[in-house]
Amino acid sequence: MPVSTSYLARETGINLRRNVAMTVAAILTVAVSLGLVGGALLMRQGVNKATLQWRGGIELSVFMNATASQGQIDAVERELKSTPEVKSFSFVSKADALKEYRKIFANNSDLLDVVQEEDLPPSFRIVPQKAELVDTIGRRFETRPGVSDVVYAKDAIDKLLKSTRQRQRAYIGVAVVLLFGAVLLILNAIQLAVLSRRREIEVMKLVGATNWFIRLPFMLEGMLQGVGGAFAAAALIYVFRVQIVDVISDPTLTQGLRSLRATPAEALGTGAFLLAIGAAIGAGSSALAVRRHLRV
Repeated sequence: MPVSTSYLARETGINLRRNVAMTVAAILTVAVSLGLVGGALLMRQGVNKATLQWRGGIELSVFMNATASQGQIDAVERELKSTPEVKSFSFVSKADALKEYRKIFANNSDLLDVVQEEDLPPSFRIVPQKAELVDTIGRRFETRPGVSDVVYAKDAIDKLLKSTRQRQRAYIGVAVVLLFGAVLLILNAIQLAVLSRRREIEVMKLVGATNWFIRLPFMLEGMLQGVGGAFAAAALIYVFRVQIVDVISDPTLTQGLRSLRATPAEALGTGAFLLAIGAAIGAGSSALAVRRHLRV
């Protein structure tokens, strides 16, 4: 027996209207739980960008003042060349720093517009001969004229990653509990819909309705609940992406690193992922409820 679109829409609408309170509760629970998941994902993406400058074995960076003279920069460079503990180093000019900044925030015009080349300090990124020589090199350059700060990759990144992992585990843990609650709410909603239409379903079976003809409206109901909650979470994540990352990250751990930021493209990608999860949760929960209670 073919399933028409009008039949699906009508039957799904009837089921949703019969369980308004439980439907709203399921949508809100899915929204909150997936919102936590989305926030954790945005934070992870922000950390990946914040640590971009430390890839390639770089263990510390010597940041010059934005107003440092060329003579001061040249003096630090000469000393780096003559320091035996230094295996290699690279100089990042203001122009290079701006290019890197634009690469990181390519999809965020608001952040690109407020930063100019003269606002970014030049720096030296250093790879030591051995990891244990990092402190020795750093202390040597901390007091040099024109040097603003010496940032140690190991300390900064270890603290940041540790904090990120802890926060992610906490958010994902709470999200899993809430998602389990959302699954139960969707299951109960579908069960109530099935029980309230038992006689109608029996008649449909007697006239030759197939299993999928009966199942689809209930599955669509559950999927709509999951997608509705996921859409709400995705919309909130997109609109408040900057505030979410600021709230759930620890700004004291990003000193010397790039600030954690989420671009619109990243928020949209995360939102699409949440929609897929919401649809899967809703459809899966309703399919389980129908299978258990229809026995068809």
